[in-house]
Amino acid sequence: MALLDLIEVSKYYETQKILCNIDFHLEDGEKVSIIGQNGGGKSTFLNIINGSIDMDSGRRVVNNSIKIDILQQNPIFDKDLSVRDAIENELDELKEKKIRFQKVSELLENDFKNNILLKEHEELSLFLDAHSAWNLDDKIERILQEFDLKKYENELVSMISGGEQRRVALASLLLKKPDILLLDEPTNHLDVYMVEFLEDLLIKENFTLVLISHDRYFINSLSTRIIEIENCKIRSFNGGYGDYLKAKEELLKSMQRSQQNLLKLLRSEEDWLNRGVKARLKRNEGRKKRVIELRDEVKRNPGIIKKIQLQLQREQKSFSKDESVNRKKMLFEIDNISITLGHNILISKFSSRILQFDKIAIVGKNGTGKSTFLKLLLGDMKPDEGKIKKGEFKIGYFDQERSMLDDDKNLLETFCPNGGDRIDVRGHNMHVYGYLKNFLFPKEHLDKKINILSGGEKSRVALALLFAKDYDCLILDEPTNDLDIPTINILEEYLLNFQGALIFVSHDRYFVDKIAKKLFIMKDDGSIEESYGEYSEYLEIEKEIDKLENIEHKISISRKHTNKKQTNQKKLSYKENKILQEYPLKIENLEKEIKELNNCLNNPECYKEKGLDRLYERLKEQEKILEELIEIYFEVEEKNEELSTLNLV
Repeated sequence: MALLDLIEVSKYYETQKILCNIDFHLEDGEKVSIIGQNGGGKSTFLNIINGSIDMDSGRRVVNNSIKIDILQQNPIFDKDLSVRDAIENELDELKEKKIRFQKVSELLENDFKNNILLKEHEELSLFLDAHSAWNLDDKIERILQEFDLKKYENELVSMISGGEQRRVALASLLLKKPDILLLDEPTNHLDVYMVEFLEDLLIKENFTLVLISHDRYFINSLSTRIIEIENCKIRSFNGGYGDYLKAKEELLKSMQRSQQNLLKLLRSEEDWLNRGVKARLKRNEGRKKRVIELRDEVKRNPGIIKKIQLQLQREQKSFSKDESVNRKKMLFEIDNISITLGHNILISKFSSRILQFDKIAIVGKNGTGKSTFLKLLLGDMKPDEGKIKKGEFKIGYFDQERSMLDDDKNLLETFCPNGGDRIDVRGHNMHVYGYLKNFLFPKEHLDKKINILSGGEKSRVALALLFAKDYDCLILDEPTNDLDIPTINILEEYLLNFQGALIFVSHDRYFVDKIAKKLFIMKDDGSIEESYGEYSEYLEIEKEIDKLENIEHKISISRKHTNKKQTNQKKLSYKENKILQEYPLKIENLEKEIKELNNCLNNPECYKEKGLDRLYERLKEQEKILEELIEIYFEVEEKNEELSTLNLV
């Protein structure tokens, strides 16, 4: 069902063309990601859908009954509301509908043939279904927990940080579940676990969604379609980010072939015929298949669980270290450091060495001390215990507040503080515009003041300033925040070619996977785990270990329960023998089906065809049955082993 249409829409800002005669059609249940260069029109496009800015020409067609809500970059709340009240305040309509539904249900008990009441009852039921509003209290509790807002629920929303306020606004929108949800960089201020919760919720609840994000894994997980805004036009690609890259590669190949044909007709040089641009795809198969195969072993013996867990942990660390590591210059020697802020242990007895060409990502949940760790390396803070020995080298630092920029200066003054229009870029003298165009700045931006630039543009200026200088080590705090994907690609290219050490904090899994060769994973208890390999793989393994620990816990409870039973039985019953014979095959078949369901849920074409709700319900149902079968099977198997031991005695 079509929810919204934009027909031949155009939008200009003074002489700048943003959107030129674009058409856009949004169906119920679609999840559309908007990508493109900063300043290219993504937010404008989102606000035209929202109806909050006017078009210069064209039509916006939307039914008046359709509710559209947008996540504001800087949400505004009543200053007297607590965090919980601010969330619940947005749910008045849902609560009123639910109360009315209960009232109409009661009236129908005495007047069950009343057609007016029956119609209203059906409409209210459909509304509550569509907005997933039957168990709001439970959902509020869960979202407070998952977005780490529970501890602030009774505090004034005006007193928490800007990032936490954004999470409050996002929580309200998710609970309201508008007909069309518009999200502008929703993963900013979310740690990776919050992002995964958000992904699961948006898919499970079947939101109709239009979003802007630089998080390519997030886009890939969610999107049924990607809209690219480029040169005032939009281009549509079905599927997620990986599908977009494939389609873009084919598009570029097609353009290349057309260009080659044209050049042949013009009898151009053979060398020119062979030129072209190809998008590069990188598929990360990871170890998911191996983990699933290992999990199949669980059904055979309770003891295998611990073995799998240890194998998984060893797999994380199986990436071989550089044999020449000792020949590298040491930058930081971290000796048994600890630091506590208030009652929170951020770092506990951590030791490590950071060497000349290390590429290290600092990752973990919000509040685990990632930025504090960077400040310790910079010398802006001192550890409570232990010490950090620093060698002689130059550090370049990028912070989230972009403190290296002066808002009163323009771009030319920022890069040429002593006058002129040329700068030294790591030993090369060049015109400032020649350098800044590499960071997607047009020439007319040179006289613009820093204070009128957008957040993304300021980040580009700060990064350009950083990369112009010669450093031995770069320390970056959330460098991809506020950047669009084209700029992140430029950032990645610079960092991949950087001949020095790199230490950075980021929640962008794709970015971390691409840049980091080593992870410092900060845990809630203050410990820091060093890991080699890709962050997305680590997170998948972490999930698997959690599942295995859960099964192990259930088996442990079952074992204790069995040991408490007193029985004179010397052999298994007929039913128990059948369980031992039949359950392994049942468990194996269930695991195969669960794997197929998960594969379908990761494939937009598949889950669109079969229905997200139906797939999720089936998945949860089969997972529950699997857990029950495994528990029963292990209990009987353990009993059989005990009886075998008794009979031997």
